[in-house]
Amino acid sequence: MQHLEALARRFSTNNLIGCALKVATILENDGSIVQLNPLQDFAYGELDGKTTARIKALDRFMQGASIGARLSPVIHREMWEKWILLAGLGAITCLMRGTVGEIEATEGGTSFVMNLLAEIVAIVAAVGETPSTDFVKEAQQQLTRKGSPLASSMFRDLLSGRDVEVEQILGDLICRGEQVGLKAPLLSAAAVHLRVYRNKIAASR
Repeated sequence: MQHLEALARRFSTNNLIGCALKVATILENDGSIVQLNPLQDFAYGELDGKTTARIKALDRFMQGASIGARLSPVIHREMWEKWILLAGLGAITCLMRGTVGEIEATEGGTSFVMNLLAEIVAIVAAVGETPSTDFVKEAQQQLTRKGSPLASSMFRDLLSGRDVEVEQILGDLICRGEQVGLKAPLLSAAAVHLRVYRNKIAASR
């Protein structure tokens, strides 16, 4: 969410429109981006939820492309919800070095996932917008699904020896939680794990 805050300071919140894109991709060594499956969701809307002339015009324009575009009256909440899923999947798979299904199949795996996800949801509810009950339920199911090959792009980058966005995805969230007195030991452990990894790859260059 830092980019929204930076833009708001420079141009004011009135000049911003929210967006949340969900798509599974992988970065190849040659720099090309490959979409892993056809599923995609591209939501956008006014941050205050209003239906303005400009957002209706944008929606009409976006409907001309088959990219799963949709106008959302709760885009700000959806952006926070995406961060929950992004941070949760990234922290879980990177710290445990496995896919969702591999973690679920391990003793204590599901409990670990549920506890880490609860830390993230608590931070977002305190500093952002409380996620919907349906979203949290779906996230819990998605991150504990038996046999699921799901893994985060951050985990795929880690396995490939690439840099990872630990501060943007995990560090910023931890910092926001600390500012309101919330501790997140499991999320913090994942962040430290990835910082050690980053230091190692930086030293090898």
